[in-house]
Amino acid sequence: MPSKESWSGRKTNRATVHKSKQEGRQQDLLIAALGMKLGSQKSSVTIWQPLKLFAYSQLTSLVRRATLKENEQIPKYEKVHNFKVHTFRGPHWCEYCANFMWGLIAQGVKCADCGLNVHKQCSKMVPNDCKPDLKHVKKVYSCDLTTLVKARTTKRPMVVDMCIREIEARGLNSEGLYRVSGFSDLIEDVKMAFDRDGEKADISVNMYEDINIITGALKLYFRDLPIPLITYDAYPKFIESAKIMDPDEQLETLRYLMAHLKRVTLHEKENLMNAENLGIVFGPTLMRSPELDAMAALNDIRYQRLVVELLIKNEDILF
Repeated sequence: MPSKESWSGRKTNRATVHKSKQEGRQQDLLIAALGMKLGSQKSSVTIWQPLKLFAYSQLTSLVRRATLKENEQIPKYEKVHNFKVHTFRGPHWCEYCANFMWGLIAQGVKCADCGLNVHKQCSKMVPNDCKPDLKHVKKVYSCDLTTLVKARTTKRPMVVDMCIREIEARGLNSEGLYRVSGFSDLIEDVKMAFDRDGEKADISVNMYEDINIITGALKLYFRDLPIPLITYDAYPKFIESAKIMDPDEQLETLRYLMAHLKRVTLHEKENLMNAENLGIVFGPTLMRSPELDAMAALNDIRYQRLVVELLIKNEDILF
């Protein structure tokens, strides 16, 4: 017959096993609650993953808060974040407040340009310090000009530089330059090449012999900008400046484009494109009225032409 000590030892072992199983179940529940998958790895290894994510988010938040304090002395920021509602897989913490992002779907917002993850309510407090990353900026056309330039750390979009170099190398004497349209399918092909290959896109004469395809691709780039080169905020000022014959200067890209168009007019005898003709072509391309009233927008077309014409003629003074 077993001794009292033997029974006592067995009870202790059972209690230990039960406690171990209970702790194991609690650990599994914690892992499941944090959205981690249970696999063949040991729980002690698996549970470290969400803890690492938490530690990383805390560190990121501390760095961001320190940066914010430094930036309080700086009056302006570089770029507004492009936040979109996002569903995160697995555990995520807000990179602004460092708190957990609860929920199964649409737990917060993610910047489409730099990848910053924050609560929706925190997004209203994040400063305009977006640093676009090429991992997130997937295309060239239809991409905000500032986003593209900052993601690629260039002064101007590569589309503008590459197209203008090609046009000036072999197209300045082409009759009706910018007025004559190129084949739309090939223009779309150039667009896809830039979206796919970036600065490695081949737009040489070997690929596109007709220079009107390149001019068409450049005009399409400006038309596809989410915010026009002459921005909505600046639009009424430029329209007024055309009315009082006193244009104002704008962006570096605008300066570069106007200098190019001025060089186009120097070959007017061959290409038949003076400042007025270029104004007709580029007015609606570079400027879009913020007003939804069709009649108001229609009435502005004449002044859009005048704005671009004046910018071309006075390029050396204004810029």
